[in-house]
Amino acid sequence: MKIHDSSKGEKVEFKTLEPMKVKMYVCGPTVYDLGHLGHGRSAVAFDVIRRYFIYKGYEVKFVFNYTDIDDKMINRAAEEGCTVAELAERIIPEYEQDYGALRVMVPDVLPKATEHVEEMVEIVKKLETAGHVYVLDDGVYFDVSTYEPYGEFSGQNLEELQMGARVDVKSEKRNPQDFVLWKFKKDGEPSWESPWGEGRPGWHIECSAMSFKHLGEKFDIHGGGLDLLFPHHECEVAQSRGAFGSGAFAQNWMHNGFINVDNEKMSKSLNNFFTLRDIFAKYDPVVVRFMLVQTHYRNPVNFSDVLLEQAKAGLERLHGFVRMVKDFRKRNLGPGVGVLDEVFDAVSKLRTGFEGSMNEDFDTSGELGALFEFVKEVNTYVRENDLTGEDAKFILDYLKQIDGVLQVIFVEEEEVDEEVEALIAERNKAREEKNFARSDEIRDQLKERGIVLEDGPNGTTWKRA
Repeated sequence: MKIHDSSKGEKVEFKTLEPMKVKMYVCGPTVYDLGHLGHGRSAVAFDVIRRYFIYKGYEVKFVFNYTDIDDKMINRAAEEGCTVAELAERIIPEYEQDYGALRVMVPDVLPKATEHVEEMVEIVKKLETAGHVYVLDDGVYFDVSTYEPYGEFSGQNLEELQMGARVDVKSEKRNPQDFVLWKFKKDGEPSWESPWGEGRPGWHIECSAMSFKHLGEKFDIHGGGLDLLFPHHECEVAQSRGAFGSGAFAQNWMHNGFINVDNEKMSKSLNNFFTLRDIFAKYDPVVVRFMLVQTHYRNPVNFSDVLLEQAKAGLERLHGFVRMVKDFRKRNLGPGVGVLDEVFDAVSKLRTGFEGSMNEDFDTSGELGALFEFVKEVNTYVRENDLTGEDAKFILDYLKQIDGVLQVIFVEEEEVDEEVEALIAERNKAREEKNFARSDEIRDQLKERGIVLEDGPNGTTWKRA
């Protein structure tokens, strides 16, 4: 298996610290407002990666954090007349609801920054002992000049960074790129005790502490959005290795691409910003997930309604195929002589295509190409042949394995399936008895519910309008 390591700028062979065990940490959202499409993109990307490791037999420990204390949290709480803790308590369940709708697997650990202040203080103390910090009137700072590799992780030139620093950088700082580890208390802000005085943690130290607490000094993968590469992840690397040694912290780094709208990065300032709730109001969350997995996780997604409509059509094609195969399974056609060679070969080719694509840096776009080629091949076969019950079961069993990763193929509620198929069976009987009035009545009844029937040589299938 190969993954693209952002810190190396190339694909590398993936090797775990412990045999068949993967420890992953992914930066989660700052919970001051509802989740947007960028949050959904990152959550789905790393959900697919996590699920593929499980598919391959790895034992995965997956940590995904919530930042529940920072300037944005404090400002929003002040605007709404509540405490920061109350704001987090209200917003976090909204994220969990949205991630659940996107069929994102619940993380093994969901740490909050405010629950790990003790660990943050301990890391800052280690950094102080190692000579990496200094104290100003507003807080404790990391001195980047004491960590020689600073900038190498994200490919930054430190001298150019210093020259290009904003004029409003705090003048007392030793270097413009020095970053705050601990902010001293201000009136009306939450605060905690520390050896340097009451205050609260800086943003960067939070993830170092949470990953250390739950995964140890070394772990396999650190992930997040591409916008976090610098300065957030650069600073995480500097402070973590400054505290624990040069080989500490994440061994591999993975970053998902941006969400673009009309080829520009989605942002509130450009007024091209969409919350997940905005999109779920128009499209099924599974359509949104499918739209996201159609693009390789490192590439940008150029978001539009057209892209969503294309995803909806592709998804319906998959669901229609599954319904057809399920129908063959229920009819249990054939003498029970085992899986036909044609079907076995088609599934084997799908397995090779799926694993071959996913082993190359989790290429979901290539994997979906193999899946749709499989659908085409089986559809061609059944135009002239029936599938036996064994054939159908063989196909469905492997599709379920794939869908353990993708989470888009088997999504319809079984109760709905059964109700619709019962009505289709009743309609087929009415047609056989030439009771066309009842047949048309059932078709119209289902159409009102957004379900369209299609009569074909292999029977009647249905899809959502």
